[in-house]
Amino acid sequence: MYPLRRLKPRRPLEVYPFLITTICSIVPAYLLRAIAENGNADDRVHALAALALTNRLRHDRQTRTELAGVLVLPPRAKRRIVYDARHRHELPGRNARTEGERPVRDAIVNEAYEGAGQVYDFFRRVFGRSSVDDHGIGIRGTVHYGQRFSNAHWDGRQLIYGDGDGRYFHRFTSSLDTIAHELTHGITQYTVALGASGQCGALAEHFADVFGILARQYTYGIRAVRSDWMIGADLLTRRVKGRGLRSLKAPGTAYDDPVLGRDSQPAHMRDYVHTHADDRGVHINCGIPNHAFYRVAIALGGNAWETAGRIWYRALTRELGPRARFQQGADATWRAAGDLYGRGSTPQNAVAEAWKAVGIEVRGERAREPQRFLLPVAGAEMPFLA
Repeated sequence: MYPLRRLKPRRPLEVYPFLITTICSIVPAYLLRAIAENGNADDRVHALAALALTNRLRHDRQTRTELAGVLVLPPRAKRRIVYDARHRHELPGRNARTEGERPVRDAIVNEAYEGAGQVYDFFRRVFGRSSVDDHGIGIRGTVHYGQRFSNAHWDGRQLIYGDGDGRYFHRFTSSLDTIAHELTHGITQYTVALGASGQCGALAEHFADVFGILARQYTYGIRAVRSDWMIGADLLTRRVKGRGLRSLKAPGTAYDDPVLGRDSQPAHMRDYVHTHADDRGVHINCGIPNHAFYRVAIALGGNAWETAGRIWYRALTRELGPRARFQQGADATWRAAGDLYGRGSTPQNAVAEAWKAVGIEVRGERAREPQRFLLPVAGAEMPFLA
C-alpha cells in the first residue's frame, strides 16, 4: 500500500434542490430483450414481464420529486431493513427482518440482510463512509419482487431484488457485487448525481461496477491478481454460456450465448459504441473506464481497494461534476491520485498510463467545479429520516 499524503480540509459544500429521473439496474434491458427474442415461449413471457416491471419502476422514479431541505439526520450506525414483496409489485412490502434481529427461515431475506451489512462494512472500514448518504441512513431492500423477476434495482430510496427466472438468472441476492453495485448508485446519487445517459451514465455504471467488485474482493480477501474481475459471476445459471455480466479485465468477453447474445462492451475509445439503446450505451461503454481501473489495480498490485479504490472513491465523492464525461473521469482520478499520494507518484503515473491504454490522455491540472452536495430525499422518506 502506498503512503497517503496529509490532505487539506474539505471545502464547504453547497446544497441544491434537484430532480432525479432514473432508475439503476444491474441487468441491461438489451439482455432481457434478447431472452424475449431468442428464448422459448416461457422465456418470452418472463423476459417481457421483467422489462415491463423495469419500465414501471422507471416511471415511478421519474414522477418522484427529490427536494433538498433542513433535515434531522439519524446517528451513524448500521440500520438494515429487509421487506418481502411476496411476489407482488407494491413497495416496500412486509417487514421481514430488521437490524439486530436473528436470521429468519427465508434464506433470501437473510442474504439481502447480510449482503447489505457486508457492503456497509466495506465502505465504512475502507473509506470511513456511513451508509449511502454518509449520515447513517437506513439501508432498505425488498426481496421476492414480482414473479421470477430477473433484475435488481436501486430506485432512489431502496434496493429491489428479483428472484431470477431460474433458467438464465439466479436470485439476485446471491451476488454480493450486485448488491454493492446497486448501493453505489445510491452513493453516487448522494454525492455527484451523475447523469443517466451517454458518457455520464456510463461513468455512473463504471463506478458502480468498480465498487461492486471491490466490495467482493474486500469481503473475501481477494488480491487484485487473483480476482476474476467479473460483475455478476454468481448470477448466470449453467445454461448460459458465459461467466458473468461484465468483465473489467477483458470487456467484451463476459458471455457469448445463443439466447443472450454476445457481450458487446468495448475496452478502448476507438471501439466506442454509438447507440440510442441502453440509455445511449451506459452498460456497454462503461467497459472502457472499467478496463482503465483494472489496469491501475494490476499495475499497483496488492489489494485493489487500498490504493486504486481510494483514488476512485475520492474522484467520485470530491472531484467530479454531474455532467462529467470520460475525459473528466480520467482527469478526476489523476488529480485524486496526486492529492492522495503526491504529484508524479507511482499511483498517479499508473492512473495516467491506464487511461492512455484505453485511448484517453489525462489533461493534468484543470479548474475544478464547485462541489455540490445534492441531497436526494423524497417526501415519502421524511418519516424515516426524522
